Amino acid sequence: MNPDTCELLLRSGTVIDGTGASRRTADVAVDGDRISAIGRLDAMRGAREVDARGLVVSPGFIDAHTHDDRAVLSDPGMACKVSQGVTTVVTGNCGVSLAPLTGREPPPPLNLLGGEDWYRFPTFAAYREELEGSPPALNVAMQVGHSALRAKVMDGRLDRPAAEGEIERMVELADEGMRAGCIGFSTGLAYPPARAAPTEEVIAIARRVAARGGMHSTHMRDEEGGVLDSVRETMRIGREAGLPVVISHHKCAGRENWGGTRETLALIAEAQASQTIDLDVYPYVAGSTVLLAEIVARSEKVIVSWSEPFPEVAGRLLDDVAREWGCGVAEAVGRLQPAGGIYFMMDEEDLARILAFPGAMIGSDGLPHDVFPHPRLWGTFPRVLGRYARDEGLIGLEDAVHRMTGKPAAVFGLPGRGELREGAYADLVVFDPDAITDTATFEDPARPAAGVRAVFVNGREVWAEGAAVPSAGAAPGRLLRRESPADRPG
Repeated sequence: MNPDTCELLLRSGTVIDGTGASRRTADVAVDGDRISAIGRLDAMRGAREVDARGLVVSPGFIDAHTHDDRAVLSDPGMACKVSQGVTTVVTGNCGVSLAPLTGREPPPPLNLLGGEDWYRFPTFAAYREELEGSPPALNVAMQVGHSALRAKVMDGRLDRPAAEGEIERMVELADEGMRAGCIGFSTGLAYPPARAAPTEEVIAIARRVAARGGMHSTHMRDEEGGVLDSVRETMRIGREAGLPVVISHHKCAGRENWGGTRETLALIAEAQASQTIDLDVYPYVAGSTVLLAEIVARSEKVIVSWSEPFPEVAGRLLDDVAREWGCGVAEAVGRLQPAGGIYFMMDEEDLARILAFPGAMIGSDGLPHDVFPHPRLWGTFPRVLGRYARDEGLIGLEDAVHRMTGKPAAVFGLPGRGELREGAYADLVVFDPDAITDTATFEDPARPAAGVRAVFVNGREVWAEGAAVPSAGAAPGRLLRRESPADRPG
């Protein structure tokens, strides 16, 4: 292009660049998939110009914790995410990934991604090939799931530690995933498929991942009474394997554990002086996963999010279903299986404390295949920006954007993402800071956010004024590989 012209010019927006720096008024020019200039560009002309006066222009949001492994293949438009301003999703969380398990029905919670028909990728290279052959509207950074490895090599006998030969096989499968482009590996030690795995099993896999420059994220072994010991276990894995660790969807669940974040966050802050440990959080006091009796028993209330034998009860309170059936809650849970639930079990003060914790990233943890999903699937990022940053002033807007952009880009090693600067990839969000808010609710969860005006992925618009932008040819999303930053304390 002529130096005085560009393909796209966003005029006079309030630029929040993702670094945490103060906002400023500037123009943003885009050519191809990159930002070509930022500043006062009065003499420049764009083939397309957008008046961004009164609107924020920021980097595209990076969803630090998703279960979108199948969704990016089956629903490549990804409206549930791009409508929020999300331009990159981190998949393969909680030990759950579509590869490399094949040839059998996946045990819960792996079935959150689908049945045997979706578990058809013997390698991560095979998954990558399908993803790159039909790319989605947004970028994907994938992880190796520990529970998927266990289900692959342990012949369905998951209620025990893996034998030495099985660990060696898991290490090799994780290595294949890293060579195929995964950024790291995840565990879901709270779930039945991995509950019997000793810490040493995880460390053995983590060491190979570390040798490939990867990181480790974890749904910890216990997010309730044993949460402090679980944080210590996570710290040990990071130290002994020599890799960065991320605590997924940090919480202290169960009424008897409310207030525990004072201790967990102090422990994490202390550890950050000597090792790389981060965390993500979603802005709700309810979680969601497969329907498990043990979690039901510790919840204030439960909404059924899906049930294979009784699909008609999705969206109803579990107590009401049990009452209608004339049975106890435990019996109803058994009859509904396989099924999922939304669990109200956290405290708002704990949530606010985690959101305010310096550097806490934002991850939706949404479950896109639930019949009646948790509203976090559609509302997480606008909820943080609208309710917690603007309305409650819990964190500043620049800080909130940083936790969604520059911070996760650094943690996950995604070069050229998460910041607005010349030469960076043109993943952009244009939003109204006075209007942005979540509209998805627990009664009506699949509603797009308000106030998101435009979303661009690699320079191409994918969402505008409340609707998806039809793709001309292949969608612009890409598989993102990790580049390991220097190990950083804190």
